[in-house]
Formats: sequence, C-alpha cells, structure tokens
Amino acid sequence: MSLIHGVGDFFALDIGTTSIRLIQLAGNSQHGWVLQKFAYVPVDPKVLVDSSEAGQHRLGEIILGAIQQAGITVKNVAVGMPASKTFTSIVRVENLPEQEILNSVKYQLDKYIPMPIDEATVDFLSLGVCPNDATKAEILISSTAVDFAESRLELIESFGLNVIAQEPESLAMARALTPIGAQDARVVVDLGEKSTDLVVMFRGMPRLVRSVPGGFDLLVRTVASALSVKEEQARQFILKFGLAQDKVEGQVFRALDATLGSFTTELAKSIRFFKSEYMNAPIGGIVLAGFAGMIPLLTEYIEAKSGVPTAPGNPWQLVRITPEQQQVLRPVANEFAVAIGLAERDNER
Repeated sequence: MSLIHGVGDFFALDIGTTSIRLIQLAGNSQHGWVLQKFAYVPVDPKVLVDSSEAGQHRLGEIILGAIQQAGITVKNVAVGMPASKTFTSIVRVENLPEQEILNSVKYQLDKYIPMPIDEATVDFLSLGVCPNDATKAEILISSTAVDFAESRLELIESFGLNVIAQEPESLAMARALTPIGAQDARVVVDLGEKSTDLVVMFRGMPRLVRSVPGGFDLLVRTVASALSVKEEQARQFILKFGLAQDKVEGQVFRALDATLGSFTTELAKSIRFFKSEYMNAPIGGIVLAGFAGMIPLLTEYIEAKSGVPTAPGNPWQLVRITPEQQQVLRPVANEFAVAIGLAERDNER
C-alpha cells in the first residue's frame, strides 16, 4: 500500500460492492480540480466477490470496459482498498525528529497490527505532533493481508496498468468529504452497501478510523421483513420515503428506528472516544456520505440523536464539472466519494 506518493498523471479506481467507479482529474489541491474523465458501471455483486480464475477474468473485462468507456489512456492508477480488508489505526509515540520516529515505528510494526507481520502489507505515515500533547507524535498505520493485496495488484497490473497506490477507502472518502478549511473536528460517515466507514478528521488529518458493522443492505432487509415486501421494493421505499412518518403510515420509520438507534449509539461512542483523546477539539459537525446522504430525513434523525450539526457531504466540493457532466452524474454523484478522494491525492510528492 501507499498512503501518499503518486507518480505523474493517474486515474482512480474504486471497486465497490455493486459498481465500479473510475475518475481522472486535472489540477491540484491548492487551485482546485477539474473533472476530465469518468465512468460508472453497475456490476453483479456475485462477480465482485468471485475469487475464481473465471470470476477474476470477468471482473478484469468489466474494468477494462470501464476504462475504455471513460476514454482513459494513462496507465498509472490509484486503487481503493475496502475497509473489510484493511486495518487502520493512529498510534502515539515519543515526539522525536520525524525520521527517527519513522525508523523506530518501522521496527515495531508487529505491535500495532492484528496479524503476523510476515502475512501483512503495511504502510505508515507521520501525522505530526499530537494536537493536545506536544511530547507525542501521531503515526497513521494501515495494513492488509499480503494475499489480498498481491491478488488485487496482480489483477490490475495484468491489464497493463501501473498501480501507484492502494489506499484504504475510508481515508480516500474522508479526503473528498471534509469541509474546506474546517478548523474543528468533523465526523465523516459513509453508509455503504455492506458496512459503514467512519473517520474523524481534525486539522486536515484523520484522527480516528472505524468500520461499523452493517450497511444499507441491513436496512433493506429490516424493512423487507417488517413490511413483508421484496428487498427491491424495500430499497425503493427507503430511498423514496426515508424516515418520513407521514408516508406509508410511518412503517419505514418504525421498521428502521431500532437499527438506526443502534447505529447512532455507535456513532456517539466514537465521538466520546475522540473527545477523550483530544480534549480541546470541538466537534463541528457530522458529514454524511453514500446512502446516508440519500435517505430522506436521516440527516435530521442523526442530528437529533447525536446533538451534533449534521449535513450531507459533497465529494465534488473541489471539483469543477460541466453542466453536461453534472447531468450524467446526477443519479450516482453521491457514490463517487472514494474515487474522488483517490484522485485528489497529491501526485506531486
């Protein structure tokens, strides 16, 4: 994995649970980005989890088709790594010159990851001095199983591409969604199909990274069971009526209340933990992404339960797009947070 470095021009590849997103940007973080090329391709979830040779071949064909559809010609690519396959944490060490810190951490990685060091691919990055303890420095450490990292790498490089980075999706997502110039802490929540990623950003850096069990499919199954409808219809109910208590006699709200209550409890625990670690860091808001930003009245529900200002996130906040691009992207724009975050990596460092 690589948490920072890029190599010249590249595009981003986000292999999701139901679709593949590609995006190539021009520009930089100082002056803003311009959307150059993109593609969104729905994929049968069975293909995305099929590790057989035939399944990987089919996935490869779909990715190559998406690249051709987008008109992407560069060979360098940054790839997202699903939260279910990665372990990311922030550790504190004695504050020494940065190179000394990195050298020390390098030889102690086995203390910080939940798997044998010889079975893991590990990368780490200095976040600088701890915001509320100048005697400590913070290090972001991310790891994944060697087998998974190498199989993903081999698959993509077999297309003639050059993987310049494999980055946890949660970090890429937070990069795209953190409000510009925020001086306080922001909790970025991405409700995906199978799980929910949560990242607390403070002073431009991730300070807490979690993956909360359960995603949109859990909500769908809950509503389908409670209302005795098929899952596709339950999905439509949630996305159309959300938590409105005056729609379908409030049945969707009542079906989801307990599940969402448990979710907001986990969210509150994360906020309390962050506050215990960063005593002087105010929480300025909760930013919702993925399905969390699409469910009507979920924003108001979470704000009422958490007591923290909550709003849908905008992963396109730094990206200039044409009216024609905007029209094409409108139905799926919320799903591009990871891809945009990958594409917004600093490729000049």
